[in-house]
Amino acid sequence: MIVNITSKQMEITPAIRNHIENRLNKLNKWQVNLINPHIILSKGPQAFMVDATISIPNGILVAGAKHEDMYIAINELLAKLERQLNKVQHKGEARRTYNSVKESNLNLAVQQ
Repeated sequence: MIVNITSKQMEITPAIRNHIENRLNKLNKWQVNLINPHIILSKGPQAFMVDATISIPNGILVAGAKHEDMYIAINELLAKLERQLNKVQHKGEARRTYNSVKESNLNLAVQQ
């Protein structure tokens, strides 16, 4: 997987690149094709800011995180992306459940 990492006002070291790639590889457990992941690292006056945009077959994942420690900001960002992937993966199940409950309520109303 090719990861585009952009930085503002700082240099991307091999350790930072490896950390980001290792954390992104953990998203593979969701068995979703990550298309063109783009991570933006920037340093503010008091904290590091990390933003990500990742395309997936069902849409786009967008997240951002801010923390004094850059590695913690990266971990928080990828936790947010994982929550979004979880939501996307289980969205169809939630809709099927909702529809079946809705239909059963309509059937009860029609029968009465």
